Amino acid sequence: MKKFKFALDTVLAYKEQVLEALQGEHAAILARVHAQEDLIDGLYRQYQEYNDEYRQRAGEGMPITEALMYQNGLRAAEMEIQRETQRLEKLRVQEEKKRAEVVEAKKDTASLDKLKEKKLDLYNKSVQKAEENLIDEFVSSARSRSGASASA
Repeated sequence: MKKFKFALDTVLAYKEQVLEALQGEHAAILARVHAQEDLIDGLYRQYQEYNDEYRQRAGEGMPITEALMYQNGLRAAEMEIQRETQRLEKLRVQEEKKRAEVVEAKKDTASLDKLKEKKLDLYNKSVQKAEENLIDEFVSSARSRSGASASA
């Protein structure tokens, strides 16, 4: 009997390539999300340190110009945190879209894999049935030969 050949192997291979590419893109976006989160955490720490320094200096007494400088610095830091947070939200939206694409690609690949498994199972059953028929035929011919030689 001929070897098993799944008719949609090329489609399955293509879908697997697409899935791998999407997974790579998703991983890259996820890495950017984590890097952006780390950046924002660093900005918050800097803001907190600068704010602590301002409060300490204000408690000791400082000129108004220096106080205004600290306040402007804090506002600038707040605006930078806000900008970076907006970038993070955009990255998260991209990541979510890419994740949905990966899930869809996995579904496509899984459905083709299941179809291939079913076809392989049917093929194996037909091979087994053909082997059983061959054995039955062999046994029958051996019996008929032994029966013919016993009566002669």
